[in-house]
Amino acid sequence: MPPPDSPPRPVLGLLVVLLLALLLPRQGLASAAGGGGGGGGGGGELAYLWPLPAEYTTGGDSLSVDPALALVVGGGGGGSRIVKDAFDRYKSIIFQHTGVFSIFNAFRKRASRYDIGRLRIVVSSRNEELQLGVDESYTLLVTKSDGKSIIGEATIQANTVYGALRGLETFSQLCTFDYSTKSVLVHKAPWYIRDEPRFAYRGLLLDTSRHYYPIDVIKHVLDSMSFAKLNVLHWHIIDEQSFPLEVPTYPKLWQGAYTKWERYTVEDAYEIVNFAKSRGIHVMAEVDVPGHAESWGKGYPELWPSSSCREPLDVSQSSTFDLISGLLSDMRKIFPFELFHLGGDEVNTDCWTSTPHVKQWLQNHNMTGKDAYKYFVVRAQEIAISKNWTPVNWEETFNAFPQSLSPKTIVHNWLGSGVCPKAVAKGFKCIFSNQGFWYLPYLDVRWDQVYTAEPLEGISDASKQKLVIGGEVCMWGETADISNVQQTIWPRAAAAAERLWSRRDATSTGDVNKTALPRLHYFRCLLNGRGVQAAPVTNQYARSQPEGPGSCYDQ
Repeated sequence: MPPPDSPPRPVLGLLVVLLLALLLPRQGLASAAGGGGGGGGGGGELAYLWPLPAEYTTGGDSLSVDPALALVVGGGGGGSRIVKDAFDRYKSIIFQHTGVFSIFNAFRKRASRYDIGRLRIVVSSRNEELQLGVDESYTLLVTKSDGKSIIGEATIQANTVYGALRGLETFSQLCTFDYSTKSVLVHKAPWYIRDEPRFAYRGLLLDTSRHYYPIDVIKHVLDSMSFAKLNVLHWHIIDEQSFPLEVPTYPKLWQGAYTKWERYTVEDAYEIVNFAKSRGIHVMAEVDVPGHAESWGKGYPELWPSSSCREPLDVSQSSTFDLISGLLSDMRKIFPFELFHLGGDEVNTDCWTSTPHVKQWLQNHNMTGKDAYKYFVVRAQEIAISKNWTPVNWEETFNAFPQSLSPKTIVHNWLGSGVCPKAVAKGFKCIFSNQGFWYLPYLDVRWDQVYTAEPLEGISDASKQKLVIGGEVCMWGETADISNVQQTIWPRAAAAAERLWSRRDATSTGDVNKTALPRLHYFRCLLNGRGVQAAPVTNQYARSQPEGPGSCYDQ
């Protein structure tokens, strides 16, 4: 619901859009599974949009779009800077071929009148807070002024600015450049689209510990995520190999960076969070404890159990938890998202049971190594919760001691199938990232395996289904750096993105080689056209080069 102080204009705008939808010549309101009109390419009845909208109708016209497309806003949130900046970004994408003056234009017949001259964006709410479950729904109407329509413009209606962003992305995909007329057209108009995401959490993990990514590269990844309507960047900032983040309270921590040039300042992290927010993307930071933390001891060796046995972090020292608390306090000032990832995976407790002073501490507290692992995870959760965070942990913590975890815990599946059903049965929320399908460095996993992996994996109870908040593809960095990271992410991440956004009946029925593959080819080429180095779709091994000459639309 819009806030009480919202003016009534957005409601009127929505009524106008709905009235127009009723008046338009229709081919039937189609669910995403039911076919519909095409966007900018291909044939048949496929809608060349990615991810598929929930419902849409189409027509048979081609409409021209004015290169001087004007923005008209309405509603309490229509004047948001987020909306204005996004309009400018998408306008530059849509008209990338029409912005340069050509002397040949003088000899070419140019359109003196365009069918679409304005884009009206009506946003009900002024609230720009970006938290999990924010309303990303929108309606989009694209028609022309022909004396019969009430308005001669494209219209996006949304409850929040983030729904407006998703509508802008869809509108940009409807717009295609016609090389014969050198103009932008919308085919199969009029379009009426009503859309919303299936899952609230649609993530991509980016690992900046195994290889450092400059700020501009991370921004490029965020831009590409917005094109596929992914909305969570899981920033795996730190791991055993490097600690690149500045922590003002503990300034020696980033001595664990590979070099002094491969670091992120506090200001860099702020910039990433703000850049992401302007694209409707949350940033969930991860501090993986107690394992995967050897790099911490480069600046503070006392965190290691010993100089020869460097992880897990020393569970026997209260100073270890004091440092974690200070680290999380500093990070809380940077990362406003309500979820914080505490890792907890792949913990080998041999260092604890073999290092004399830690071994003695275990005996004094009547603990085994497994007990100490549980103690560490639970204490770290308590610290995070005290800072108003909801803890996320890798599934090993749930597999080992579910009864000891905070009931607020979100279980992050990765090892295999069947974990989310078990987690939700015990009342926990869950994120699906089955490594057999959604770990992007596994280059032999084909696009269709990514596409058909189902986060609900057999959960039939509607109340339990709601506890699966979504899923995430994971771009671990051992074998990826700036030279190949985008080719590894795309286009397979887009296959997961549609699974997470579009209705299940749209992604789980029919032959995906007919319903999805032609559109994924098209989306891969769209990414390429926007400067994203997305690899061919159907290579035997992802991110490998094309096998030979050919069209982008058939590789």
